[in-house]
Amino acid sequence: MCLILVAHKPTPLKRLIIAANRDEFFTRPTRAMDFWEDNPDILAGKDLTGGGTWLGITKTGRFAALTNYRDPSVQKSAPPSRGTIITDYLQSRLTPKAFIGRLQKQAHRFNGFNLLAGDTSTLYWFSNMAAEPKQLPPGIYGISNHLIDTPWPKVTKGKKALAAILARNKDITMAPLFSMLSDTEAPGDNELPDTGVGKEWERILAPIFIDSPGYGTRSSAVIVMDETGEVEVCERNFNERNNLEYSEKGFAFQIRA
Repeated sequence: MCLILVAHKPTPLKRLIIAANRDEFFTRPTRAMDFWEDNPDILAGKDLTGGGTWLGITKTGRFAALTNYRDPSVQKSAPPSRGTIITDYLQSRLTPKAFIGRLQKQAHRFNGFNLLAGDTSTLYWFSNMAAEPKQLPPGIYGISNHLIDTPWPKVTKGKKALAAILARNKDITMAPLFSMLSDTEAPGDNELPDTGVGKEWERILAPIFIDSPGYGTRSSAVIVMDETGEVEVCERNFNERNNLEYSEKGFAFQIRA
């Protein structure tokens, strides 16, 4: 993912809302979100190059999402795929805190990442580019390709948009969340971060939804978990040649113990 917006326990009726965009080269082979044949408890897409995923949830209510940390100066030559971290968590029975505690011992092997990992009661954030993991209290959070809540334009704008959706809607539906994720407005050059990729790429990468030849927002996903354990998930996969065209698939299930 390149943008994850999260509302953790935003209302008495909602435990979790995740709205996220995955930005990637269109040539990288990918399988769209679905329940995995070899582990039908897991609902996630699959990176067919690295073998992992970027966002997933299980029928027991475990969920995780990951973004890359953008800094070309600290890239490793042959690291393991960061997407396998999500797969390992979803397949694990460890609590989010225990899993991250184990991950910390080997996190240096990976290129920079942000990890959100949670279950039906807790939510944690961890980055191997920061000192310590954090248990997140109820609130609204945003992560792009820096640390959590770094005020990049897309993060700041996305958090405000998510807060506004929550404020004006008693019943959260998918439509306004996908509308938020489809925002292609670019910030001014004076607002762009400097992550070492050059001004042209900073401009391309700055909008919430990236529409650029060869690289862009390949999918948008929304997860809504309510207090009764009902989960709704929807993913849109976009056409490289025309990002107005997309395929959509939805899922619904009840969390089981």
